Amino acid sequence: MRIKLADFSSLDVQELLRDYVAFAQQDICTHALDLAELQTPDIQMFTARNNADMLMGCAALKRLTESTGEIKSVRTHPDHLRKGVSRKLMAHIETTAKKAGLSALYLETHNTPPYAAACKLYESLGFQYCGPFGDYIQTSRNVFMIKSL
Repeated sequence: MRIKLADFSSLDVQELLRDYVAFAQQDICTHALDLAELQTPDIQMFTARNNADMLMGCAALKRLTESTGEIKSVRTHPDHLRKGVSRKLMAHIETTAKKAGLSALYLETHNTPPYAAACKLYESLGFQYCGPFGDYIQTSRNVFMIKSL
């Protein structure tokens, strides 16, 4: 698996991001970033591809402050579920964050059934539940996590 910065002109990346936003909107998620929102200077989007150059997944790191970042848009392509794609993308983001001098990573996700596997993944990676951060507001559907680096 190769992980590198996303090529937003790639049609498969655009399609995966459209699918991600559609999935998030089904769960009334208003924090999912679309293609244009991911192309800002404070965000690095990464993609994972296999040896045949097929897109396996994506994830982004958003810089929040001098010392903190946020995990955004973690999505595994349906053809590559249960292959460790998101886990490897998260490890890559953590390494990138450490190299950039960040001391903590945050994330916001949902506590609803479609997000259960994501919550378990984040817990297994050492993320701990915390209160809202940044401009987020606590609802009955979302949860917040942090990991010190």
